Amino acid sequence: MSISSLTITKPDDWHVHLRDGEMLMQVAKYTARQFGRAIIMPNLKTPVTTVAIASAYRDRILAATKDYSDFKPLMTAYLTDTIDPKEIIKGHEEGVFTAVKLYPENATTNSSHGVSDIKKVYPVLDALQKIGMPLLVHGEVVSDDIDIFDREAVCIDRVMKPLLKDMPELKVVFEHITTKDAADFVIGEKRVGATITAHHLQINRNDILVGGIKPHFYCLPVAKRELHRLALRKAATSGHEKFFLGTDTAPHSIHNKENACGCAGIFTAPNALEHYVQVFDEENALDKFEAFASLNGPAFYGLPINKGQIRLEKESQQVSKVIGQGELSVLPYKADETIGWRLGVD
Repeated sequence: MSISSLTITKPDDWHVHLRDGEMLMQVAKYTARQFGRAIIMPNLKTPVTTVAIASAYRDRILAATKDYSDFKPLMTAYLTDTIDPKEIIKGHEEGVFTAVKLYPENATTNSSHGVSDIKKVYPVLDALQKIGMPLLVHGEVVSDDIDIFDREAVCIDRVMKPLLKDMPELKVVFEHITTKDAADFVIGEKRVGATITAHHLQINRNDILVGGIKPHFYCLPVAKRELHRLALRKAATSGHEKFFLGTDTAPHSIHNKENACGCAGIFTAPNALEHYVQVFDEENALDKFEAFASLNGPAFYGLPINKGQIRLEKESQQVSKVIGQGELSVLPYKADETIGWRLGVD
């Protein structure tokens, strides 16, 4: 049956990098115009480790999204080896921290302050499980002896399984999963959910490497083999309550992407919902899109669903070629390409 539009409960984005300063002012609107809420990543150059830092950052985000007054940023704390559990509990009680983010040390952008050994943060994780606060895990083990394409699978065995055994009440989000291994693991664990990005549903490692290196398709965790992409599409479009939308939109200026050591990150925010719904359309699963985009995330986090709605129209459009100017120039995901859906405007 042909469909020309789709109306769903207003969705949320459960994994967003908004950066700070001028870049924040430039990119935040793209998230706010589509989503009711967004989980804001804390890996700024000065990491978000205290309630005061998080509150100030939230104020800057609200200023950058003032034209979208219904948008609510949900702040996260950056987990370090030395962070005080009392600070996390304070942030939770004051309604500042929604979750805590675990980056392995040096795993991705601005992660040099990340966790060197998960056992060092067990006091914090114990506090989380007692107050019911989710831990968001960048699921990679970073070591010279581990192939970059195996980092996620190794993380399941070395980190995730022992963690869940030691912390039986801890609620965990396996962030931006990229493998069949991770999808299968999430389904088998009752206290684990997972975000899936639009780009990991659409590209595999060939798209990055064949015919010349494509720096704007480079992200961490890196896209994997085609069998993993297909497994992610199956998981996302299944309607399973464990999987929900998290773009991991991560803007970098063009000059920081197109150089000898290009930064990891894909800027999907301008057309995030259109990219996702295209996948669901291709998989004949448009009836499952609302659950993935709007319902499963709030259920996992224990939050109410949004009251409003958005409409997506099956209408072709061309993605912007470049956003911003000079040092702020950013290339959106699938820049200058034609995509088949458009966010409706009432």
